[in-house]
Amino acid sequence: MPEPREGQSVARLELKMAARDVNLWYGEKQALFGVSLDMFDSSVTALIGPSGCGKSTFLRCLDRMNDVIDGCRVEGDIRLDGEDIYAPRVDPVQLRARVGMVFQKPNPFPKSIFENVAYGPRIHGLCKTKAEYADVVEKSLTRAGLWDEVKDRLDESGTGLSGGQQQRLCIARAISVNPEVLLMDEPCSALDPIATAKIETLMDELKKNLCIVIVTHSMQQAARVSQRTAFFHLGKLVEVDETSKIFTNPTDQRTQDYVTGRFG
Repeated sequence: MPEPREGQSVARLELKMAARDVNLWYGEKQALFGVSLDMFDSSVTALIGPSGCGKSTFLRCLDRMNDVIDGCRVEGDIRLDGEDIYAPRVDPVQLRARVGMVFQKPNPFPKSIFENVAYGPRIHGLCKTKAEYADVVEKSLTRAGLWDEVKDRLDESGTGLSGGQQQRLCIARAISVNPEVLLMDEPCSALDPIATAKIETLMDELKKNLCIVIVTHSMQQAARVSQRTAFFHLGKLVEVDETSKIFTNPTDQRTQDYVTGRFG
């Protein structure tokens, strides 16, 4: 069983997003059943569980990514800073500027490294001059731990980078619009251990200013990077608690069986 880090209490953290009784259907098939989960600022919440248990489906509810899926219906209440993100007045595009997403497979645009990072600020009108764009690009790449590796080739295509560099480029792109929440759907599953370590170090740094929610199949990764862990099974949230408790003294036997490798 992985050993969680010391000092992972969330007692003093501020609530950033809250989901209450979230149900979701793909057509006639229900995929989420009454999920309620709090996600805190300046911390990482890990979503764990077997494949197909609803982790990524729930994650996509948090930035309304499921809106683009035909036949998908969401019920329940999800709030960002107390505001209902599914309210009719909420623009999903503006919401996704506040709630960024990094996907399982790195997906840089077929543009230069510079334009990959400048894309978000450009479409949201956050910069007016070339100097402002250059500043945002440098700061975002620096925060993503990539600046020193690419600063001399910003005009080269982002697709020419290594897998780990591409994923950090996608993180730089996501944080270039200063989101408040960063969603990460198995961001290291396609990466080697060295690249994975860099992403995990990056998460540790980014969480100082962000609420991060990560889906991971790696128990070791959940123990290393998160302060809270939520265990999903068959579309239901079985248990959520501080990471140290989930991995050492879970309340539900199903959680115990999963984190010790008895199933999943």
